Amino acid sequence: MSVTARGPQAGRGSDIVLIGHSYGGMVATGVADRARDKVRQLIYVDAFVPGDGQSLLDLNQAAVLRMQELAKSGGWRVPPNPTPSDTSPADVEWLSTRRVDMPIKCFETRLKLQGGPLTLPRSYIYATRITPADTFGQFARMTKGDSAWSYYEIDASHSPNVTAPEALMALLQKIAA
Repeated sequence: MSVTARGPQAGRGSDIVLIGHSYGGMVATGVADRARDKVRQLIYVDAFVPGDGQSLLDLNQAAVLRMQELAKSGGWRVPPNPTPSDTSPADVEWLSTRRVDMPIKCFETRLKLQGGPLTLPRSYIYATRITPADTFGQFARMTKGDSAWSYYEIDASHSPNVTAPEALMALLQKIAA
């Protein structure tokens, strides 16, 4: 997840464009809820889009059995998923030193929206080089057909910030303009 401020009043008022990628969609949704007067726009990049009261496990049924097995075995940490197959060896090496296990509670904890449904401008970027599980296809379909959303696709695997950074940056600049 990242925060970008634009314009002469960057950091003041509602000039913040909040971006959530993958699990970061959970976090970005919660931040946007609590900072409604500061966030101008919310962009999800191949990310989970939770509603009030939902956890990541509610949104990712394919991961439930794996998480339950971890919890039964006393594990509290969940290792990162494998990197997409189109990630260069140099990028895999770079990522490997930065990716860490996450506490299982991150996946089990339900998001509580304090201000009701979000109404700020929202965009969804769907990475079209999908895995067989197509974890984020459900959010692409949901947002593509909803007039409250702007919908975009990028010809990239799940981490376009790594595998297609120039194309992602161009798209983000277009959306945020």
